[in-house]
Amino acid sequence: MDILSKYDSQLVDAFWMTIKLTVLSAIGALVLGTILAGMRVSPVPVARWLATTYVTIFRNTPLTLIILFTSFGLYQALGVALAPKDSRNFIVDNNFRLAVLGLACYTAAFVCESIRSGINTVNVGQAEAGRSLGLTFGQNLRLVVLPQAFRSTIAPLGSVAIALTKNTTVASVIGVAEASLLMKSMIENEAAIFVIGAIFAFGFVVLTLPTGLLFGYLSRRLEVSR
Repeated sequence: MDILSKYDSQLVDAFWMTIKLTVLSAIGALVLGTILAGMRVSPVPVARWLATTYVTIFRNTPLTLIILFTSFGLYQALGVALAPKDSRNFIVDNNFRLAVLGLACYTAAFVCESIRSGINTVNVGQAEAGRSLGLTFGQNLRLVVLPQAFRSTIAPLGSVAIALTKNTTVASVIGVAEASLLMKSMIENEAAIFVIGAIFAFGFVVLTLPTGLLFGYLSRRLEVSR
């Protein structure tokens, strides 16, 4: 309890940073992953090839390497900054946004495959009916296929969201002050290693368990009848 009282404000800030990383990265990954899934089933061969290449590369590249590339590659080597350079908190804001970018790009590959599996469960007759009404591929995908595909992939997307929450710990490698960075600092300064580990394990359970329950409920509630 002494450790909790000593680090209470820092724990709140660290887990709030983890939540922000998760939410913003999830939104970016969902948008990019949906676009990639549409490209994977596109009638245009180049689009299919580009999306397949993207998914193959990012699914087989360690997340740590991707996060490091956003910092050392994009910012330090190429000079790409995602925050105003005249800002007082430039380093903190830039590292946070680079971490969000890396997490979103990495997670988008898994979102893409989840949505593509959902697209494959949609009855072919649904798409054919849309084409018979004169809908273009994009309209058919947006109005007919994707709404049904999303309902079929709620549970897999929930698993991806939980994995993303845990993957935010990698952001500490570029100095983002999320939960794992604070845990490392606490372990270096305190002797109660098992207590510290239990605190952070419980914190992540509190973050991920409601996510799993929510997506499980939505999956059952919105399941497409076959």
